Amino acid sequence: MALDLFKKIETGKGLFAVEKVSLIYNLLTSILILVMFGQLVNPMNMLLDRIIIAGMTFLLMYLYRLAPCKFSAFVRIAVQMSLLSYWYPDTYEFNRFFPNLDHIFAHWEHAVFGMQPALHFCEIMNYNWFSEAVNMGYFSYYPMIFLVVLFYFFTRFAQFEKVSFIITASFFIYYLIYIFVPVAGPQFYFPAIGMENAEQGIFTSIGDYFNNNRELLPGPGYADGFFYKLVEGSQQVGERPTAAFPSSHVGISTILMILAWRANKILFACLSPFYILLCCATVYIQAHYLIDAIAGMITAFIIYFMVSAMFKYWFSKPTHHHTLQHKSQS
Repeated sequence: MALDLFKKIETGKGLFAVEKVSLIYNLLTSILILVMFGQLVNPMNMLLDRIIIAGMTFLLMYLYRLAPCKFSAFVRIAVQMSLLSYWYPDTYEFNRFFPNLDHIFAHWEHAVFGMQPALHFCEIMNYNWFSEAVNMGYFSYYPMIFLVVLFYFFTRFAQFEKVSFIITASFFIYYLIYIFVPVAGPQFYFPAIGMENAEQGIFTSIGDYFNNNRELLPGPGYADGFFYKLVEGSQQVGERPTAAFPSSHVGISTILMILAWRANKILFACLSPFYILLCCATVYIQAHYLIDAIAGMITAFIIYFMVSAMFKYWFSKPTHHHTLQHKSQS
């Protein structure tokens, strides 16, 4: 297996689909930076980051031509997928200047459910074991991505490029939504308006409050729990008042479950408990309104079929996609 990773494969000269969609997102947000240049805090740094990312993309493509093998293909794709952690907080740099919409979504939540599930779910399930279980599910988000991608890489290499494209392009679609639909979620909005107002269903507009404020409500549950501390620590470091609607945690994990189902039913069964806990966790830890989670699940199927069609019609040509399949089918 190790030798197979470095065995030379026939290669084309172009970019992988995942690199192309990354460059497209890079270009779109670069244009947005230029449009909003006078408003952004560090527009030159943001543009410089994008130049570096684009340059690194083309450098990896060149290095791949020198040593075209499964391992170097994996490195190229892994680099692009790892950059998703950079692009996520980047959405906040844009939407922080737009009027916040949480009051609208909180009103909808109250109208549909007659309460705020994000406030009451943790009260109803006030058990240490449940808190640890859902926090474990929430923390398993990135390991789930890693496992699904690795599974395809080692067992279905011919589909590896397509799968990486589906996941990455789906993230970018959610990120574009977050830029123009600034919803921060209960853990940011409720402290901003006051917890008493949230409990009484008084949801006021706060305008561009999150432009200068990022107070994060501590998560409920078993504060001494191992997974609670992991989630809380990661949120304090990397979370921003952005990306609440629709929930990409639910959306992307649903897409991962579709990919797992298509690949291997045992893999699907193994991931299912973590998926269910993750979906519950989004509301339990107050990161999302329940309507965010529902919208995440619905949009997942729409986005999955959309990006699959994009790959089929735009990138599934006699180029790199087929060179990646060479040898893996022999």
